[in-house]
Formats: sequence, C-alpha cells, structure tokens
Amino acid sequence: MPVISRIDLRSYGANSRSQYAQVLPRAAVDISSAVSIVTPLLNDIRERGLGAVIEATARFDGVDLATTRVPQAALDAALAAMDPQVRLAVEEAARRARLVHEAQRRTDAVIRVSAGAEVIEKWVPVQRVGLYVPGGLVAYPSSVVMNVIPALVAGVESLAIASPPQREAADPAFVGLPHPAVLAACALLGVTEVYAVGGAQAIGMFAYGTSECAPVDLVTGPGNVYVAAAKRVVRGTIGIDSEAGPTEIGILADSSADPAFVAADLIAQAEHDENASCLLVTDSTELMDAVDREVAQQLTTTVHRARVETALTNQSAYALVNDLDQGLDVVDAWAAEHLEVITVDAVERAARVRNAGAIFVGPWAPVSLGDYLAGSNHVLPTGGSARHTGGLSVQSFLRSMHVVNYTREALAEVAPLIDALGGAEDLHSHVAAVRVRIPSGTDD
Repeated sequence: MPVISRIDLRSYGANSRSQYAQVLPRAAVDISSAVSIVTPLLNDIRERGLGAVIEATARFDGVDLATTRVPQAALDAALAAMDPQVRLAVEEAARRARLVHEAQRRTDAVIRVSAGAEVIEKWVPVQRVGLYVPGGLVAYPSSVVMNVIPALVAGVESLAIASPPQREAADPAFVGLPHPAVLAACALLGVTEVYAVGGAQAIGMFAYGTSECAPVDLVTGPGNVYVAAAKRVVRGTIGIDSEAGPTEIGILADSSADPAFVAADLIAQAEHDENASCLLVTDSTELMDAVDREVAQQLTTTVHRARVETALTNQSAYALVNDLDQGLDVVDAWAAEHLEVITVDAVERAARVRNAGAIFVGPWAPVSLGDYLAGSNHVLPTGGSARHTGGLSVQSFLRSMHVVNYTREALAEVAPLIDALGGAEDLHSHVAAVRVRIPSGTDD
C-alpha cells in the first residue's frame, strides 16, 4: 500500500509561487547527465549511420536487425490482424483529433501597411518530420494518432515514424518489429515509412540520416530521459517539439468531488510510469481521507500495482490549502501536464487557470478521455514547462514566413526614416542599399 505524503500549505501567504515549486513533488529527471551518455552514441550515428543504429539497437534493445525499415507486408499484416473494436477506436480517435486540429490551421494573411506596401504572412509546413512513438512499458497506438494527425493537417509532405523493436512478441512474426498495435495504427493512417528503432538512436537516425532513412527537419513525440537528452543534443541540427519528461496529473478538487473518481484518476496516471507524479490539491481534509481509502481499495484490482505504488509513494502528494483560490495558485505554480478541475464551480474556476498542458473540467472529463478520444492532443509539456510551452498542435508543424512586397513609391516614403535608423545604428551600408534605389532628393 503506497503512503501518499500530505503537504499542508495553509500557512503559506500570498506570492508563494516559488515556495510551492520547492515543496511539491515531481520526478527528478537529470537530462544533463543523460546528455553525456547519449552524445557519443549520437556522434557515432552521425559518422557511421546505419551500422551505428543497428549496433545500438542490439546493445540497448537486445534485437539484431538486418534492416531498420519495417516492410510494408508487416504493416499490412498488423492492420489485418487488428482487433475490430480497437480499429474502430483508433478510427474514431483520428476523426475527433482531425476535427480539433483542422480548426487550428492558420490561413495566409495579407497586411497592407500603406499604399503599395504589403506584408504577407505565409504559413509553410515543415517538409519532413520524424515522429517518435515510445514502446517501453506500454505500446501507444494513440500516440501515433496524436503525432500523425496534426502533421497531416498542417500539410507535412514526408512523415516517418520510429518505435522500438520487440525482443519478444505474442506473434513471432513481429519479433524485431515495433508493437503490432503501433504498426496497425500507422497503416490505418496511411504512414508507410516506419522504422524499428527506439531510444536515443532513433533521434540520432532522424537528425543525421542513414542509408535507409533520410534526415528530417523536425522530430516530435515523447520518450524516456535518453530520448529527451538526445533531443537536446540534436536541437539546432533539427527542430524538436519538447524535452518531455515523466507524465503527471494535478487535480484541484473540493468536497463535492467523488473520491472514487479522484482515486481512479491518480491511479490511472501512475499506471504509465513509476516516475509519474500525481498531485491532489484540495481544501477538504475529508476528501483527502476518502481518496486515500479509495486508493487502497482500487489498488487491490489494479493490474500494474507495483508500478502504481512506486509512483504514488515516491513523487506524489495530497496538498491541503485554505481555499480554492489558494488552490489555483498552487496548481498554477506546479503547472501540470494534465490538470483536472473537479469543483462545484469547475467551469468558472478552470477558466482562471493559467498554467497547464491541458485542463479537464468537471467529473465527466477524466485525463483518460484526453489520452484517447477527447479530440485534444495528448503530447503535452511536462516538468512545469506548461508555464511557457503548449502541447503538440498543427502549429508545431508550421512555420511563419513573411513575404515583403513594396513598390518604388512605398520604399521612397520610408527612405528618410531608414536614413535615420541606419545612421543611429551606425549601419551606413543599410542606408546605402536603399539609397542606391532611391537617391537622396528623389523621395517625393
């Protein structure tokens, strides 16, 4: 039975945000240390390409690959064998995600600055993207949906997916390949370029390319600390979405919340990873006690009990506050990847939240819904980065490009002002580049 720690925050005054961040639990992830581990591997991949990827896969995954590319026949076989109900669920998840993400697609805009002067804001998709789908403790066909759909809506021309190969599989035909549920989801969404590569070596393959996989412009998708470290190393060579860490849930609840619901949601998040963080913030000691009893009861039927207990014991807590206004300050300071608001005024209170990857409002919107079928994206900022970063979206795959279109008359209008600014910055060649077109005295 996990011993979930209790933190009494009632004595904390206003402007305690930095103090909250110090006392609230969160998994310790030392990406900097992992960087020193993955850097030699990434350098090797940059120099030797495919051979280095295959050797790393044998060393870390225990799988000897003849090729990293998943054959089309394996994708077709995985789709053919896919459970019909799972296929229906993936199709519906993709439909809902497409609805939400299509609403995010920006259109080009023409801004008329003055007569004969316009700037066009043009949205251009990244040309080639590598999507990483984890496959350690759990296979994530849902992550295929969450990465692929916004990329397709954005108009990305070339998509490649990497996911770790299996050392063992229920069907021997899939040994040495990513989990068949992942392969089936790829096939269902029309992704044909899939690689049986996981971990830091997958990020290196995408960044530097191999004889089988062309380098990409951007890589997205969650992973373990070594994946995050590899993203940090290759950032600049390619774009990255984020350095995602262990998953987390925050719940802001009052006495109206059903303790069975709250306990189930804490356990569900802890099921992902023994490094998951779970935080209940409440002004009700009665709710805390009731949730504790429910956690104990529900754990008796939890499949991944050991994993859940580790997460709930090591980096999870109940935080007691004076009132829900203080509770809002606490959850904003913690900036959870997922935040549930289960209060009598959930809609209004959720509207006041400033920092969260995604907000789930009321008793009928659990995080599990967002993981699969809400239509929202479940690739979200972790580790408090929701204070400055949003989740994966169509915008993640688009670039803003300004197109400047001026007539001679429009340039002449601003030439004296360019004289002034260029002179103030001691950049006289900037001024000359305008004056060679618009000689002094011809501005009118």
